[in-house]
Amino acid sequence: MDRRRFLVAAVHGFALTPIAAALSACGSSGAWPEGMAEIKWDRDTCTRCSMVISDRRFAAELRGGEKNTVFKFDDIGCAVFWMRDRQKDYPWLADPATRFWVADAGAGDKWLEARKAYYSGGKMSPMGYNLGAKVYAQAGDLGFEEMRQHVLAKGK
Repeated sequence: MDRRRFLVAAVHGFALTPIAAALSACGSSGAWPEGMAEIKWDRDTCTRCSMVISDRRFAAELRGGEKNTVFKFDDIGCAVFWMRDRQKDYPWLADPATRFWVADAGAGDKWLEARKAYYSGGKMSPMGYNLGAKVYAQAGDLGFEEMRQHVLAKGK
């Protein structure tokens, strides 16, 4: 390859780099609900236990307050305990306007409003609370408040 062709190829290659970078950002996985911050799988860590958030079936996220603060969790149980323990630091947690999402355990890229979801046991979750969220209730499933009481009774 002569010098001129090399320079033309190099210029075109560098010009495409920003375009390629922009397009690769469009391919992030997950259909994030409006207002939800993206969870960077295998990089973001749980606010409570500091474990890397990897299992897409059990993640949860809280967002609210004046600064629209985001907290991410690897398990709904971590979110429940963290909310109980940090209520004094973040009084907005009790505000109905606070957004709270949980992953649909049956479809790891779908998100549910945590307070409206139903929770079933028998699933192996990252922190051992073993509750997966879903849209529709079946016999034996727990509503949000029942799930919260169940988790707090475990005492982890």
